[in-house]
Formats: sequence, C-alpha cells, structure tokens
Amino acid sequence: MNGTAHAAVGAATGFIVANTYTAPPTETALLVSIGVVAGLLPDLDIDGKLRGRITLSHKLFQSVGQLIGILMIVYSMYEGNGTNQYIGLGIGLLLFVFTSFIKQRHMLTLTGIAVIAVGLSLQETWLFLLGIFILIASVVSHRSYTHSLLGVVFVGYIAYRLEMSIGLIGVQNTCLAGYISHLVTDSKFLPFNKRGVKLFLPLSSKEF
Repeated sequence: MNGTAHAAVGAATGFIVANTYTAPPTETALLVSIGVVAGLLPDLDIDGKLRGRITLSHKLFQSVGQLIGILMIVYSMYEGNGTNQYIGLGIGLLLFVFTSFIKQRHMLTLTGIAVIAVGLSLQETWLFLLGIFILIASVVSHRSYTHSLLGVVFVGYIAYRLEMSIGLIGVQNTCLAGYISHLVTDSKFLPFNKRGVKLFLPLSSKEF
C-alpha cells in the first residue's frame, strides 16, 4: 500500500478516536493529524518521500558545513596562533571533508541525532524517544523492526509520554491505531500485498 493510502487510513483512525472522546473541532483536527503521522511512521525505514519531507536537503547541509569549514580555516590562518591555529585548521578541514561525503540517505540519521539532542535539552522524554525511533529507522531494513510488534510497543510508549506532556486525551490511542493500521494494511492477509510484515522480530522472521 502506498503512502497516500496509509495516511488516509491513519487520518480515519484519528477521526474515530476523536469522535469516541467527543473531542471539539480543534482537538479533532490535531488527532487526525497525529493519526496521519502515525500511519506513515513505520515507513521511515525506506528512503522515499516521507524521509525527504522531514529531513533537510543533503546539498544544503553540505553547503553550510563546507562554508563553516572554510571560515574556520581562514579564521585560524589569520587569527590563530601556535597550537590553537593548527587545531582550528584541522577541525575546519575535517568538517569540510566530512560534509562532502554526506548523502540524502544519511540525513535521517542526523535528524534522529538532532531530535535526541533537542529532547534532552527540553527534558521531553517523548521527543528523546522519538529521536531514537528515527535513528533506528534510518539504519534498519524496510519492513523489519518498524513493522513489528516491538515498533508498536515503542511507539505506544512514545505516544503515552506525549499525551502526558500535552494533556490531550486520545493521543496514545490515535498513535497506536494509526501505527497498527499501517501494519495491517501491509500484511499478507490482504490479497494485493505480495510481501507481509515480520511481526515477531527478532524472535521470528516469518511474514504475516
């Protein structure tokens, strides 16, 4: 199933949860949006449009990193002295070379690291854990851990912490329903899916 369909099903789960709690229009819209995100979240493990929308362009990252590297080199040459000059030159050169090798597929990993840092800085557990999820999704293969029961449990806890943080009833149920809807619609129980999902990783790699 494609991303548009997953988003639509996720939105529907958010709407159903909102109606269950008789949420006002503003909260309904928020829960629908959360449902869309939850419905798409498992597919962060594939290099596609979803990754592109939540990450910066690697070309922009390269340009900024290389510019900072050049500025550090120039500054060290003209303002530095002794050991500090060589350290500045080394760091600037290292930054210039490192960012030259950054590709778009690396941007999700960097995004995960950034979200972890922001979560720690703000002392928001859900944001820190979301960063870990993004980081894991950036390195695992498609339809593996993000499409398993481990992923469901992890996202369910992230959603619980988010609900506690913002005080909006229905957030956890929406996230769980949206996330699970993705796994169901990707399963081999539906005739149009040639592949299924490995629900019981790492205990079993059998597809369902």
